[in-house]
Amino acid sequence: MRTARSARTARSAPSVRVLAGVLLAASLALAGCSGADDSGGGDSKSAAGAEAQRAEASSAAADKGKSAPKTPDLTPSAIIRTASLTVEVEDVPKTLAEARTTAEDAGGYVGRESTSRDADGHENTRVVLRVPTEKYDEVLTGLQGTGRLIDRTARAVDVTDQVVDVDSRITSQRASVNRIRALMDRATKLSDVVSLEGELSSRQADLEALLARQASLKDRTSLATITLSLSETPSEKAAGDDTPGIVDALAGGWHVFVTMLRWIVLALGAALPFAASAALLALLWLRVVRPRLPRRQESAPAMTAPGPLPSARPAPESAEEAARD
Repeated sequence: MRTARSARTARSAPSVRVLAGVLLAASLALAGCSGADDSGGGDSKSAAGAEAQRAEASSAAADKGKSAPKTPDLTPSAIIRTASLTVEVEDVPKTLAEARTTAEDAGGYVGRESTSRDADGHENTRVVLRVPTEKYDEVLTGLQGTGRLIDRTARAVDVTDQVVDVDSRITSQRASVNRIRALMDRATKLSDVVSLEGELSSRQADLEALLARQASLKDRTSLATITLSLSETPSEKAAGDDTPGIVDALAGGWHVFVTMLRWIVLALGAALPFAASAALLALLWLRVVRPRLPRRQESAPAMTAPGPLPSARPAPESAEEAARD
C-alpha cells in the first residue's frame, strides 16, 4: 500500500514542477506586457507634457514680444527738415498765390507771410510754408522752379533719440502720478493729504511739460518748414541807352532840386520851434519886462581939472639972448 502511494507521489512531482514552471512563465509574460503598457503610457504622458510646456513657452514669448517696447526705426517722422529758398520772379503776387496753392494741395498750410518794397519800388515777399515730410522734396523742387534761384539752404536734424526719451519719460511720469493718486486715496491724515497734493501738483506739471515737448517734436517732425523769399526781377535797360541824354540830365537836376528843397524845408521846420520861442521871448522883453524896469537918472558932466599954469620965463639979460630967442 505504501509502495503504491510512493509511486503515485513520484509520478505527480514532475507534473507539479511543470505546472509551476508554466505558471511562472505566464506570470513573467503578463508582467512584461503590463510593464510595456506602463512604459508606453508614461512616454505618451511625458510627450504631452513637453508639448504643453513648449506651447506655454511659445505663448509667453509671444506675449513678451508684444509687451516689450520696441526701439523705433529711423523714419522721416523722427527727422526735422527745414529749407530756405530765395527766388527772383517777374510777378511776385502771382508766384505767391501759386506757392500757397502748392502747399495746400500737398496737405500743408501757410504759417507766416510778410511783404515790403525797396527804395526802387520792387516788391519783396517772405512766406513760411508747412508741408508734410513725405511731400517735402516734391514741394521744394516745384518752388525753386518758379523763377531764377538765387539761394537755397536745406537742413535735416535727426531727433529720434529725443522722441524715444520723451516717450519713455512720459510713461514713467504717468505711472508716478498714478502712484501718488493711489496713496492719496489711502491717506487718512490731513498732513499726509496736503503733502501728497503738493507732490501730485509737481509731478503733473512735469508731465504736462513733457507732453508739450512731445507735441512740439511731433509737429516739427511730421511737417517740414520751407521759408520762401520772392523778389521782383529788375527791369533791364535797352541796348544803346547807357549814354545819358538831355532828358536824363533834366531828370537828374530836378531830382537834385527837389531833394535840396526838401532838405531846406526840413531844416526850416526843425528851426521853426526855436525861432518862435526866441521871437516870443523878445516880445515879452520889449512889451512887458523892459517898460517896468526903473529908468536911470542922467548925471551932469563932471568938470575936468584945469591943467598946470605956464611957468613965467625970466627976462633976457642981453640983446643977443633976446635975438636968439
